[in-house]
Amino acid sequence: MGYHYELRFGGVGGQGSLTAGTILAHAAVFHTNYYATQAPTYTSQVRGGAAKADVIISDKPIAFSETTHVDFFLATHQKAYDAYKGDVAEGSYVLVDPGLIKVADEDRKRWKIYEYPLVNVAKHEIGNVVTMNVIAVGVCVGLTHVLDAEAVRDAIKDDVPPAFLDLNMKAYNLGLEVGEKFRKEAEAKK
Repeated sequence: MGYHYELRFGGVGGQGSLTAGTILAHAAVFHTNYYATQAPTYTSQVRGGAAKADVIISDKPIAFSETTHVDFFLATHQKAYDAYKGDVAEGSYVLVDPGLIKVADEDRKRWKIYEYPLVNVAKHEIGNVVTMNVIAVGVCVGLTHVLDAEAVRDAIKDDVPPAFLDLNMKAYNLGLEVGEKFRKEAEAKK
C-alpha cells in the first residue's frame, strides 16, 4: 500500500491541538514529498469545548480525508480522550498527560500508552504552558518517526511567530528527546 499514517491530536479549545496537527501537515506537504490532509473538528465552544485535528500523511494522493485507523493519538483533556479514542487502531501509540487523563485498564491493553507531564514541563521547564502542543509534536515525531525531524523543525519555523520561535524550538527539541527515549525503551523490550 505504501506509506500511510493517521494521527489525531485531541484536547479542548485553546490547548493547541489544531496547531499541532497543522504543524505536522505543513511539514509533510511543504518540507517532504508526502501528501497530507488536516481536518479539524471542534464544538461550538471555541475555548473549553472538545477539539481535535486529524492528520493523514501518505506517499499517494489522499482521496478521503477522514481518519479510519488512527496510528497515533494525543489527548490533553479527559473530555477529548473519551470522545475521540473510538477509531484508534489496536496497538497504536497513545500519548497522554497523566495529570489530565485517566486511562482505563482496558485501554492500556488495546494501545501502547505513553504518559508524559506535558503541561508541567511546558510551564516549568520551557517557561510557557502554550508550548505543550509543540512538546507533544516532538514526542510524536521522536516516538513514531512519522516524518523527518528536520522537516518538522522547518514547519515550526514557518508556523510559529518569530518572537516565540526560540521557546518553541526548545519545546520541540525536548519533546523529540523524550519521544526517542520512549522509542528506545520500547525497542529494548522486544
